[in-house]
Amino acid sequence: MNKTIQWIAYKTIVSKEVNRFMRIWRQTLLPPVITQSLYFVIFGGFIGSQVRQINGVPYMAFIVPGLIMMAVINGAFANVSSSFYSTKFQRNIEEILVAPVHEAVMMAGYVTGGILRGFLTGALVFLVSLVFVRPAIHDIVAIILFSFLTALVFSIAGLLNGLWAESFDDVSTFQTFILVPLTYLGGVFYPIDSLPPIWKTISMLNPIVYMVDGFRHGFVSGGQPIWIGASILIVLSAVLSGIAYTLLRKGKGIRS
Repeated sequence: MNKTIQWIAYKTIVSKEVNRFMRIWRQTLLPPVITQSLYFVIFGGFIGSQVRQINGVPYMAFIVPGLIMMAVINGAFANVSSSFYSTKFQRNIEEILVAPVHEAVMMAGYVTGGILRGFLTGALVFLVSLVFVRPAIHDIVAIILFSFLTALVFSIAGLLNGLWAESFDDVSTFQTFILVPLTYLGGVFYPIDSLPPIWKTISMLNPIVYMVDGFRHGFVSGGQPIWIGASILIVLSAVLSGIAYTLLRKGKGIRS
């Protein structure tokens, strides 16, 4: 395997992905910023005035990390799932299949594009949050680590969805019926410790809980030790990567 060729292929796929979501920024970057702004106004402004504080933290500052994570999750997942399926639908995937591009390089290119969009969307939402509150930075390492791991996990999940999808309806099915419920039940708007024991136990099976909790640790000290959440996300990303790579090697979802 020629490393130079693989590096050029990787850069080409990443460049294509970045150019795609930047070219249609009104569809890829603007909607999440508007949506999260509404969350800040409704939950932070109206509901926050009633709740006031959670564990000594103003409610607005409490929900900021969760809303940023929502943007990262949706941005990373949507970018890879929609882009990869569109490549299949338009049969552009055949150009990659006939080229001397390793499956791991193809996967890395699409996943990197998802990570970059997730990072950019999260950064824009963070800038919007500064209009409503001045969140303190407690642990920058935790912020960067969990931003990356979250974007990585859902970029790979988006690739799997793109492989599985056979129509544009299938692309949105996972996001609507699985991703959205998991996100809203992931502790974005409330602390998991406030739940009854049975629901707290069930919530701990939701990986988004660890993403939000670890990322929130970067702004507000407390929560579980970040190594627990980081370990879970690293294992999850490794498992999803293995599944995606195996499917690509076998041509599942990309070869007729």
